[in-house]
Formats: sequence, C-alpha cells, structure tokens
Amino acid sequence: MTDSAETRFRTSQLEENDGPPVNPTDNRTMGEIIAARFSRRGFLKGSLAISAIAATVSPLALVAADEARATEASAFKFDELEAGIDDKHHVAPGYDADVLLRWGDPLFADSPEFDPVKQSAEAQARQFGYNNDYVGYIPIDGSAEHGLLVVNHEYTNPHLMFPGIVKIVEKDGKKAAEVAPLSKEQVDVEMAAHGGTIVEIRKEGGKWQVVRDGKLNRRIMSTTEMALSGPVAGHDRVKTNADPSGTKVIGTVNNCAGGVTPWGTYVMAEENIHGYFSGELPEGHKEAANYKRLGIPEGAYEWGAHYDRFDLAKEPNEPNRFGWIVEVDVNDPNSVPRKRTAMGRFKHEGAESIVAKDGRVVFYLGDDERFDYVYKFVTKGTFNPNDRAANMNLLDDGTLHVAKFAEDGSVAWLPIVFGQGPLTAENGFAGQADVLIETRRAADLLSATKMDRPEDIQPNAGNGKVYVMLTNNSKRKADQVDAANPRAENAFGHIIEIVEDGGDFAATKGKWEVLLKCGDPSVADVGATFSTATTANGWFGMPDNCAVDSAGRLWVATDGQGPKATGRTDGLWAVDTEGAARATSKLFFRVPIGAEMCGPLFAPDDQTAFVAVQHPGDGGEDWEAFGRPSYYEDLSTRWPDFKPDMPVRPSVVAITRQGGGKIGV
Repeated sequence: MTDSAETRFRTSQLEENDGPPVNPTDNRTMGEIIAARFSRRGFLKGSLAISAIAATVSPLALVAADEARATEASAFKFDELEAGIDDKHHVAPGYDADVLLRWGDPLFADSPEFDPVKQSAEAQARQFGYNNDYVGYIPIDGSAEHGLLVVNHEYTNPHLMFPGIVKIVEKDGKKAAEVAPLSKEQVDVEMAAHGGTIVEIRKEGGKWQVVRDGKLNRRIMSTTEMALSGPVAGHDRVKTNADPSGTKVIGTVNNCAGGVTPWGTYVMAEENIHGYFSGELPEGHKEAANYKRLGIPEGAYEWGAHYDRFDLAKEPNEPNRFGWIVEVDVNDPNSVPRKRTAMGRFKHEGAESIVAKDGRVVFYLGDDERFDYVYKFVTKGTFNPNDRAANMNLLDDGTLHVAKFAEDGSVAWLPIVFGQGPLTAENGFAGQADVLIETRRAADLLSATKMDRPEDIQPNAGNGKVYVMLTNNSKRKADQVDAANPRAENAFGHIIEIVEDGGDFAATKGKWEVLLKCGDPSVADVGATFSTATTANGWFGMPDNCAVDSAGRLWVATDGQGPKATGRTDGLWAVDTEGAARATSKLFFRVPIGAEMCGPLFAPDDQTAFVAVQHPGDGGEDWEAFGRPSYYEDLSTRWPDFKPDMPVRPSVVAITRQGGGKIGV
C-alpha cells in the first residue's frame, strides 16, 4: 500500500479529518475564555440564584416545572424519533424521507446510467457527484416548488467507490484492509466526482423530481476553468507555469458547506485543501511557512502522481490558488466561476449571508480546524434587490474581519486590512493580497480567539442572532479549562450565540453566550447543558451544519457520532433558542451507520427539508453487525448485485410531511 493510499484510508475513518492543529500562537482559546467568563460572572450569579430558590423549593419540583415550561413553549411540534444505529434512514413519525439524488444519478438527457463497475470520468461528469455536503435552493420564478438545487461534492472515498480496490490480508495473525494505489483513470473519476451540482427540481404530486433536461443543469468539477478575482488576482504568488497571468485556475476541491447569495448565486467553500498536494517545495522556498500553517502538503490524494499542478516540486504556487470562496452564476450554465479572494484564504466551512440594515451584505465564515478562527466578510457595496447584475461583483470589494471573544461576554470583529495594526511590511506583508493569501497568519497577529473547530455559522434574520457551530476539539488541554468549563479534550463541541450591536449584522462589536454545551447530559463529567426537557433521544454531540427555517427556528446536523462516540448515528436535531424551551433539542432524522449528516436546507415555504447523507457505510467497523473485514470482503462480490437503495451511495434526501404542511409545526 502506498503512503498516500494508506493516508486516504486512515483519514477517512477519523472523527476529526481536518489534519493536525497547525496554529502556533498563544492566542487565548475559547475554552479559556468561557471558563473565565462563567467563573467570574455566570457561575457566581447562577449559584446564588439556585441556592436562594433551593432553600424554599425542592430540586425535583424545579426540574418538573422546567420540563413543563419547556414542553409548552417549544417551537417544534413533532413526535421525536428514537436514536439508534443501523444501515437505514429514519425520520420522525408522520414524515416521509425520499431519496432525490444519489451519487452517479444522471443529470442530463444524454447522461449514462450509473454503472459502478464501469465508471469513467466522462460518465461521472454527466452524473451527480460524490459525498454531497452543502445543499441550497434557488427558486425559479419565485416558486417554493420549482427551483435549482445546488449541492457541494466535498471529497471522495475510493475504498467505497471502486470495486476490488480493498483487499483483506493477514498481518501478524490478524485481518487487515489494504488499499491499492489508484490508477490515472480512477483519479480522473475522483476529480470529476468533486465540485458541485446545479440541477433543476420540481415538486409534483407532493414529491420532488429531478428535471433531467433542465436547461440550467450543470456540473462544476476539479477540472472546471475558474477565474481568480479580487485583490489577489494577478499577484506573483498565484502565478504558475500553466497560468503566468495568475488569473485562471483549473477546478475547485473539498467544497464543504456553502451558501446562496441574496442575488441568487451559488457560493462554494473550499475547505481541506491540504490533502490534495504532495511533493516537496524547493529548498528555502518563500511559501514554506505559509503552507505549514495550512498543513500543506498532506498527500492524502494521489493526484500529484498524475498531474503536475498538485506536485509542489513542479508547481510550488498552486496551493495559493485554493482555499477560497467560489461564486457561480447559476443562471448561465456557461459562466466562469470566480474565486472571490477578498473573502480570505483558509479552510472555509461555509458562507451563509444576510443583508445588513444599510444594505451591505454580511457573510459568516468558519475556519474548520482545531484552534482556528471565526470570520465575517462585509461587502463595501450594497445589495440592489431590483438589479441582479449590479450585485455580481459585490464579493470583490469589502472587509474581512476575525472574531475576538472576551470573557465579559463581548465580541469584537477585528478588520483584516493591510496597514492596520500588525498587518504591515515589518511583519512580512507587502499589501492586501499577501494578507489575504495568509489570512490565518494575519488573524494570528491580531490575537483572534482560538476556537474548537468552527464549522457552519448561521445568521437568523428573525431574531437578529448568529449561531456558531463548534464541532469539537480533542486537543484542548486540561490547563485550558476549569470547574466552570470542565471539558478538557472537548469531544462533543458546543454552540455559540452572538447578538450583534444594535441588531446590525455589519457591526464590529456584539455580545455572545454559550447556547449549548453538547454531549450526554446524563454523564456528569461531560458537562452538557441541554434543558431538562431534552429526552435521551434529544441530546447530540459534534454540531456541524445548521439551518434556520423561515420561522426563525434552529436545526442542527451532526458529524462524528457513532457507536464509540455517542452510541447513535448522526442526524438532524431541532433546537429551541427562545423562551422557557431554550436549549431543548429533539431528534428529527438520522442517517445510516458511518454517514455524516450534511445540509440541511428548508424550502422557502418550510414544507420540505433537504438533507445530504454523506459517506454512508464508512467507518462501519465500529458497529458489530457491519464489521469492517467482512464488509470489505463482501464489497467486491456484491457490486454486480448493486441496488439503487443500497446505503453506500451518498444521497440528497427530501423530507416532507405526510398529507402536506410545514415541517415541525
């Protein structure tokens, strides 16, 4: 087995696949700040209040009253699903979960049918891609039942894609899985399976259907020509042998979460770019420190063996052309996607947006790595709802900010602008292009707050708040927490709630609270803070993606649960954020063993929830009934009998209420 093949196999099984922490600073972590804040303020006030009440009211009466208030005030009215583990999709009673798209499904009138034994790059380019993550919906003519579905394809699992690539061998008397190196033809399939899909869908008879001859249907891939735009375009650090202009990039990779802009374009967030590059930089190359800060190269993919642009020894500037936000004009299937460099370069998790009071557009951005940062980008120009064309270059000019959380409950958004503070020539920046190429280092110098893997960040127009998903951080040390935040090795993550000053999303200051510390509340050492109305099925860990429906309600998807971590699969939970029910959570949908819950997205009328089920069946060795050795032994022989409903195909699922109506009410 080659080193890269072994890395691919190993990292695909990891709960935290972002790579090793690479933040070298001593900036304060969110754990330290939470601890300090609540030890000084919340813990004292809460303890005094509880002591005073407990003097006259029994603890059991308090719990009963809390449960009654939370149940009565909950914004969600559905019968909760039971948590568990198996190889199927499950949804709350009274709802249907219908698979809308699977890996390999035809997208065009002339697309070939999916054949896993004879898959080719040419076929894959006309079919739905692999490992669907972000899901967005863009209405056609304002309709909630006819629109464009936009879906990111984050990465590939070759051991689940290619029959016969995994062999079971005997090592030291034990069975082990060995992954063969990929051929160039298989790499080409991988490259075509990355990127995104734009596809027309229509609801007919209460069920969603793909329109295969939709004139706007399109695949975006790692071989699609793109343009660099904004401050970095044409800079020497993005010029290559293939592109001496520094303005044209081939492809996008590792698109995790994303967003849809107010003017109806699709934005894709490039996340874990480090795995695609291999080889070594020339001795003493100026990009060495820059790449180290991003974990480049990891060499998990074998693309560099077949394509020079992924080999650092041959194209040392190529990684600087990845790690950006990509904008796609869905109204023109021939448009050139644009990498919007003003929005910074890091491991982007998503790019959810909202229009501020003055018409500027605000994008919230997470850098999905342990000990990295939360960002927001505020456009210089304002959104024109009556002129779509006037908005098409808003993302090329604006101010990127990074968050600094204080223990008094305040948050400051620090501008990442050349010439301000430490972002000067003395610290190695010659201009704004350098600051943006090295966004992480710029944020380090600004002493931003080191977070526990910031993932999806969702603004809520209904209540003016912002929800930050922090998945976990197993590397947090014991000396970074105290009794008020008793979670060294934070395995389950938490959710931060931000209120911007004056309810203005473009503000540079705000307040923050911990909405939830996740994990099993029945285990005291975990320190979870779900309300007492949350059932044994309702708690969760590892918050990742999230959505706010049109009623302003929060829905949270998880990544990393499983038999060992939580005793349940990942899924979608409804989380109350207001009133007596605050911090109450209910399980609505769960995925098959080994899958990650991605999306989610609500149609404009809230009558459909679209969710993405990513890499089902991966990591199944943790489940006795799905043992890894026999799973791989069976894989090659079962492909000829492949059925469309087998759980090994990543899919987008449309959830609707039986008989019609809004979800969860």
